[in-house]
Amino acid sequence: MKSSKQLMLMFAMIMMIGILAACGTSNNDDSANNKESANGDGKKVLMMGTSADYPPFEYVETAKSDEIIGFDIDVARAITEKLGYEFKVKDIDFNGLVPSLENGTVDFVLSGMSPTADRKKTVDFSDIYYKSNHMIVTKADGKIKDVKDLNGATVGVQLASIQEGIAKGLKKDGIDLTIENRNRIPDIVQEIKAGRFDAAIIEDTVAKGYLADNSDLAGYVIDGKTKTEEAGSAIAFQKDSELTEKFNTELKKMMENGEMEKLILKWFSGETAK
Repeated sequence: MKSSKQLMLMFAMIMMIGILAACGTSNNDDSANNKESANGDGKKVLMMGTSADYPPFEYVETAKSDEIIGFDIDVARAITEKLGYEFKVKDIDFNGLVPSLENGTVDFVLSGMSPTADRKKTVDFSDIYYKSNHMIVTKADGKIKDVKDLNGATVGVQLASIQEGIAKGLKKDGIDLTIENRNRIPDIVQEIKAGRFDAAIIEDTVAKGYLADNSDLAGYVIDGKTKTEEAGSAIAFQKDSELTEKFNTELKKMMENGEMEKLILKWFSGETAK
């Protein structure tokens, strides 16, 4: 017959085995749950970077929800669905989009971005999926109506944008203007309305939305002589990303089958977000 001390020791060992077994089961369950959470329905999740201040490309209609919507969002959704991916959207200031690709925070950028020579040094681009012009936005009762009228003016542009490059190009061409940059387009528009900026250079599609909502503003398309050869929007990827070719294949199909045209009509037919 075992002593009380032996029985107590055996009981303690049984209890310890039970606890360890329970812990092992718990850990396995957690691993399974984590795996399911990571994979979801088996689709890989891609992170898209964008600057959600650029209607109708990407913006938030705050009166209705905090969801980012727009032309670029629909393009991303169409392509990722065809390729079997899911995607999430991360809102980042425009000047932070390329660095976010470089450091791996996002997998691709869709944000009305032009594939400039400088950007191509650090990231890769898809084919152009949309082309547009650029516009001078100013007070409706002002004297600025052309690039030559920007001489002596303070001009607002979005930081790290193609429009900032256009403004710098005008300055090099002898237009004595002062360039002021901001992270967000709404901030630039407010600076004009407040009289702190004389004008701004904004993509025409985006500018038209603000002009429709602000009768005290006017816009004038910049002629082709000032446009850069990189004009147009493309999708940006990390250098040597396998996604570039995949996205290009789907972009080509969308261009050929009319799907891209339908999205352009949906977002650029005058129903620009208010």
